[in-house]
Amino acid sequence: MKKSKAIVVMLVLVVLLGFFGYTAAVGVGSSSAGSASDIKLGLDLAGGVSITYQVVGEKEPDAADMADTIRKLQKRVEVYSTESVVYQEGNDRINIEIPGVSDANAILEELGKPGSLYFVSETDAEGNLNYQTTFDATGEPVHILTKDIETIVAEGSARLSGTDVKDAQAVSFKDQMGNSEIGVDLVMTSEGAEKFKAATQNAYQKGETLGIYYDGEIISAPTVRAVIADGNAQITGNFDFEKAEQLASTIRIGGLKLELEELHSKVVGAQLGEEAIATSIKAAAVGFVIIVIFMIAVYYVSGFAASLALALYVELIVILLAAFEITLTLPGIAGIILSIGMAVDANVIIFARIREELATGKTVKSAIDAGYKKAQSAIWDGNITTLIAAAVLGIMGSGTIKGFAATLALGIVLSMFTALVITRLIMNALFGLGLKDAKFYGIAKEKKAISFVSKKAVFFGISIALVVAGFVFMGVNKAQTGNILNYGLEFVGGTSTNVTFNEDMSLADIDSKVVPLIEGITGDGNVQTQKIDGTNEVIFKTRSLSVEERETFSSVMADNFAVDTEKITAETISSTISGEMKKESVIAVAVATLCMLIYIWFRFKDIRFGASSVVALIHDVLVVLAFYAIVKVSVGTTFIACMLTIVGYSINATIVIFDRVRENLAEMKRKDTLDDVVNKSITQTLSRSIFTSLTTFVMVAALYIFGVSSVKEFALPLMVGILCGTYSSVCITGALWLVLRKVFPQKVEE
Repeated sequence: MKKSKAIVVMLVLVVLLGFFGYTAAVGVGSSSAGSASDIKLGLDLAGGVSITYQVVGEKEPDAADMADTIRKLQKRVEVYSTESVVYQEGNDRINIEIPGVSDANAILEELGKPGSLYFVSETDAEGNLNYQTTFDATGEPVHILTKDIETIVAEGSARLSGTDVKDAQAVSFKDQMGNSEIGVDLVMTSEGAEKFKAATQNAYQKGETLGIYYDGEIISAPTVRAVIADGNAQITGNFDFEKAEQLASTIRIGGLKLELEELHSKVVGAQLGEEAIATSIKAAAVGFVIIVIFMIAVYYVSGFAASLALALYVELIVILLAAFEITLTLPGIAGIILSIGMAVDANVIIFARIREELATGKTVKSAIDAGYKKAQSAIWDGNITTLIAAAVLGIMGSGTIKGFAATLALGIVLSMFTALVITRLIMNALFGLGLKDAKFYGIAKEKKAISFVSKKAVFFGISIALVVAGFVFMGVNKAQTGNILNYGLEFVGGTSTNVTFNEDMSLADIDSKVVPLIEGITGDGNVQTQKIDGTNEVIFKTRSLSVEERETFSSVMADNFAVDTEKITAETISSTISGEMKKESVIAVAVATLCMLIYIWFRFKDIRFGASSVVALIHDVLVVLAFYAIVKVSVGTTFIACMLTIVGYSINATIVIFDRVRENLAEMKRKDTLDDVVNKSITQTLSRSIFTSLTTFVMVAALYIFGVSSVKEFALPLMVGILCGTYSSVCITGALWLVLRKVFPQKVEE
């Protein structure tokens, strides 16, 4: 690159860094679009709207009906945010929490009042009208009931109920003339399809409409133009998309098994408190500075180029999180941490290759070109493998998993762009500015291959011992507490305690003065706080408290803050992670793992590479599970994010080593054994394994050092996972691949 062009590139980069930095910090326009403050935050980081519904009726609702209603409501509210949660409170109440919004009335209006929904024939068996249609001043049809709904149901004119509807969605489509139309697509259950066939046949033969009754009125009465036998129907008419979505939403919410009425709604604060955000930002800043210093100290000019690219990466990810309206939660932060680690990783792989090329006597320019060329396969394979996992988790997962997958996918794409494009542009520009001496880049020294494979029995033994220890402690925990792990309230439910203080306490005071006292009672760091906007009330969510612990709680509040104990109320709450969500999570992870295995098999032409990677991945998960069991770290929402982060991190580290094994196999000499090839490959990538793990570890360690207790409980297992992932990729995977080659030899050798 010529000097003039290099100057232009650097000037453009400085301008972009300044512009994107300003946008990320301040934003654009009066709405501060694109700024960090414009990012949607989850309930754990920013709070939102909390709505409590009461089941209508004197009889206590059936547990199965409550579970079904919660599951359907969960799917409904995920329209607002994938981080929305629905859980049971007491015996007959359901609580909905939607992050990132502050207008409870608007949500209630859009969500609708959950109640009975029926599809009603226009006339009864005797030909009498169940409802009649008139028109208002604007020409809009108005449907008026001529009987009460109880009579209509008793007479058999209510052909279907809401529970017979599987789904309802607003859609845009083209009519026969090619014009755009808006409608509502209905999908019935298998049982509902039969009922719907009979209902449409009756209406079609009589030339009647089929009314949709909800919450005391007929909300729509579409004309039936054919008998519908497959359970799939479409309601058309003079709709705009907003009206169609409102009708679809009403039909979906009317499909609940229980009738609900709003008990109260309120705006609540962050579950983790504002200190969690402040400490996370501080940790990210400290971690970033340490990584920059480390990269420059180790890789000189290359490290400086990578640091500039990494700064641009951080700015862009803030802007894109806001632009794509991705809801950021603590698990989402985990996805970003992993993607930053992978951004550093890509640079480290490239720089190591450049140093190796310089060691062969090539010029700096040739070494840079060759380094990027040789590093690409490892970078592409590692990132695509993790991206496949993120895609599967995003499609099949729910709630927190979707948020994690979205931030991880965005981070991976952006990290690849900055590493392969931006860093290279900067390095070429710096070279063009006169930094052409090899000493500015570093020259790799010849390293004697370390015999990792010869110690495989020791490594396998350590791993087996750790995994077995985990199962032993799980058994001990099961005997002592009834659970193999210290499950938090997200998994097993807990107690929600509402405390009215005598003054409007700040979140900082609550975090520093109140929460430690509660942790002393529960012996658990998983305490979620939510401040009710405009009041002195604070909700504390903890593990399930016994009667004695609830009394102690009240006494502590009275003794330390002069709280009136009569104003302290406590309710048992269900888990926010339902059995359905657990099942979906397990299936999503299993499918993601299978997809990664297939991709590795396809890319490496040897399923034993993929099998070794998956075994190492399972090993890392089991070792971290052992840590959870032994240390009794609370298992909450962040547990899922922690495990997913470890899966992504582990597979990427292994891919880098196997990429080098693949390359060295092609250059294998007659005197070389497979053991020699594996040892050489691990040694060649050892600096990458150590440096990448170190930089990612620093980011998480900063979270642990500066974070509040709930953040610490997330960061600590993640640090263990990073160390374990590094250990398994270096000490286990290569040796395991050799073992599999001997046990399952291919008929035709590569």
